[in-house]
Amino acid sequence: MLTKRIIGCFDVDAGRVVKGISFVELRDAGDPVELATLYDHEGIDELVFLDITASHEDRNTVVDMVRRTADRVFIPFTVGGGLRSDDDMRLMLESGADKITINTAAVERPELISEGAHRFGSQCIVVAIDARTESDGSMQVYTHGGRRPTGIDAIAWATEVVERGAGEIMLTSMNTDGHQDGYDIPLTRAVSDAVSVPVIASGGAGNAQHMIDAITEGRADAVLAASIFHFGTHPIMDVKRQMQAAGIPMRMEHADYDDVL
Repeated sequence: MLTKRIIGCFDVDAGRVVKGISFVELRDAGDPVELATLYDHEGIDELVFLDITASHEDRNTVVDMVRRTADRVFIPFTVGGGLRSDDDMRLMLESGADKITINTAAVERPELISEGAHRFGSQCIVVAIDARTESDGSMQVYTHGGRRPTGIDAIAWATEVVERGAGEIMLTSMNTDGHQDGYDIPLTRAVSDAVSVPVIASGGAGNAQHMIDAITEGRADAVLAASIFHFGTHPIMDVKRQMQAAGIPMRMEHADYDDVL
């Protein structure tokens, strides 16, 4: 079994990290660059920055954040939010991001996935899928920060984005996001079984067992979390030790970066 990853997620609003419940009730969690440096120091495997209120007016703020993060951290990080062209992708990658993620723009113009994969390589293109399991059991894709239903089936969309060149899928369940009661295992497993690229489980992490379940039962390749790390509930290395004890291969070494803190 390949080494699994724990990914820290920063929802960024006006230059600050925020966290909500089911995409609403946002509260401040700190400065993104300072938090990124701390997470790197504490052993996180990767980071994702999502500019949740992205606009062209805010783009300079995001570029500055990306550049400062690249100067401070030593792990891969992904940036998304408001990226609508391969030139937008290029700007983030040239500023220091290792990967970019697209969501609404990919649904609105699926060709963007292929354009990005052709120009930068599939390994740089992460398609984020926000999905809600509806009362009838269907799994529907939502866009615009979870505010707009699309009528698109989440499994079919996951399959399409991989065919178009996505190298990874970041799958967030709107039903479980922020509640810390566990990931949406049926949704995660359905998407993981349908595609050949890594799937990142997102939405609902409350403890290490939830992450273990997402990998062993949901068949995810990585788990993403925010609240349990932002507010100090669970130290990252403690979570990794519990996952390793459950038989999940983890990267356990982490360097001491006190000189950059």
